[in-house]
Amino acid sequence: MATLSLDVCEIFYSLQGESSFAGRPCVFIRLSGCNLRCSYCDTRYAWAPGTRMEIGEIIAEIQKYPAQLVEVTGGEPLWQEKTLDLLKALCEAGYTCLLETNGSLWLEEMPDGVVRIIDVKCPGSGCADSFMKWNLKQLKPRDELKFVITAYWDYRFALDFITANSLEDRIIHFSPVTSVLKPEILARWMLADGAPARLQLQLQLHKILDLR
Repeated sequence: MATLSLDVCEIFYSLQGESSFAGRPCVFIRLSGCNLRCSYCDTRYAWAPGTRMEIGEIIAEIQKYPAQLVEVTGGEPLWQEKTLDLLKALCEAGYTCLLETNGSLWLEEMPDGVVRIIDVKCPGSGCADSFMKWNLKQLKPRDELKFVITAYWDYRFALDFITANSLEDRIIHFSPVTSVLKPEILARWMLADGAPARLQLQLQLHKILDLR
C-alpha cells in the first residue's frame, strides 16, 4: 500500500485573515511546493522541501488545538498527490475544511465538505495564463474566488473575468498588494464601478497580532 504522507512546510494555529471566514480561529496546514512563481508571493519559503508527515500525524497535530476550522494551503497544496486524501481525512474527522488553491490544477474529486478558495491569477502575478477554466464548472455555492490586484490592469482583468464567466453571484474577494497599490485606491475603483466583489486585505493576523 502506498504511504499516505505529505511534505509539510508548517502547521500553526491563528485567526483566519482572509475569505468569508476571516477572524475565526483556524488551524493552518501549509504544504510544501508550488507550480507557480508569482511576483508578489509572500510564502516563498514554502517552495522548499518541508517535513514528511503521515496523514495520521497531521491529524494528531491539529487535534492539539480547539478550533474546528482548518485551512490547507501552500505553496500550492494540490501540487502534492496525497492532498485529496488529507482533505478526505479532515472532513471525516468532522472539521470544517478550507482549501486555498491557485486554480491551475484539477479541482475534481474534491470531498463535498471542502470549501475551495480559488485564487485567479491576474497579469501582475506573472502567471495570468495559469488558470484552468474547466474548474469553473466544478464550483459549488460555498466556494469563493479571489483576485490579487497589483494595478488598474489587474482590476480590469478581474472585472472582465467575472463578467465573461457570469460569476457575479459568487463570493468574490479583491485583495490589493499593498506594497504597490494602496487599498483606498482599489476601494475607489470598486465604488465607481459597483464591483461585484468584496475588498479584502491579505492579513496575516498571526504576525499583526504577534500570535506566534
